[in-house]
Amino acid sequence: MTLMRTEDLIQALAADTPRVPPHMAERRVFAGLLLGAAATFALVALALGLRSDLPGSMMQGHFLMKWAYSLSLGVIAIFAVLRAARPESPPWRSAWLLALPFGLLLAGSAVELAIAPADHRMAMLMGHSNWKCMAGVSLLSLPIFAGLLWAFRRLAPTRLRTAGAALGLTAGAASATLYALHCNEVTATFVVTWYTLGIMVSGLIGALVGPRLLRW
Repeated sequence: MTLMRTEDLIQALAADTPRVPPHMAERRVFAGLLLGAAATFALVALALGLRSDLPGSMMQGHFLMKWAYSLSLGVIAIFAVLRAARPESPPWRSAWLLALPFGLLLAGSAVELAIAPADHRMAMLMGHSNWKCMAGVSLLSLPIFAGLLWAFRRLAPTRLRTAGAALGLTAGAASATLYALHCNEVTATFVVTWYTLGIMVSGLIGALVGPRLLRW
């Protein structure tokens, strides 16, 4: 009886393994993101309602500020998601990039508060929908998070807590982008506080449930 060498066995097993299409991970992640975002948009439009002045407000500075902030966080986080989708991916060492949009908006908030009358500063921070905003961003991220989880069912993450946190941050940033279609708060101070808290809650939820939901 002839014994099969280890190298021959590996080659035989590899020959029976179906070939993975190129960019399959990217396609699944973006499909899950779009499906979840469509569900969140429907919730914003039907449950919360879009801003009545939406077409005009989308060209105003405060609206563009919100979108620039949330979209930049989302773009950075999605790179972490794509990295985490691969088995034995090395640790993501670019997490510090998330501090760039946050730092820029925080600097804008500091200037905004410095030039505002002292008796207006608390109102600029709290707005009229602070807790609603934080809760809205975090809760509306759940359909997007679910879409990304669906995408990961065919992928092979190994750093499950990191992957969960990346999914949560991406979902939170996308949720914040869509929540802005409803929100009429106008200050950088409000956005850097309450939008950021909502996104952080989403990331924390992802980190907590990732090891359980992403397990193979």
